[in-house]
Amino acid sequence: MSNAAIGAKPILGPAGDPLTLDDLPPPTLKRWITRRKAEVVTAVRAGLIGIDEVCERYSITAEEYLSWQRLLDHHGLKGLRATRLQDYRGPDSSAPAKADIAAVQTPDNSK
Repeated sequence: MSNAAIGAKPILGPAGDPLTLDDLPPPTLKRWITRRKAEVVTAVRAGLIGIDEVCERYSITAEEYLSWQRLLDHHGLKGLRATRLQDYRGPDSSAPAKADIAAVQTPDNSK
């Protein structure tokens, strides 16, 4: 049963267009762009598809999906760009964030 059939508002994707399961990227997808990641996160949040189903469908881990969700929440679509991952990586990752590196490289003159 579709959202329209039960009187619910349509689910809008990151570009503002209605989003359905048919609009999600194909399971054979190899190249992820920010819009596609955002569509998947939006679909999960709207209840169109579950996290387990996403992980199986796209052969990704729950941790990878959750990182997309966290990056989208904290940095918007730009946070999902693979080329910007280092800029947005948080302190819980194995590599230090840029702010952490800057803090170490800046001498403390208050002593």
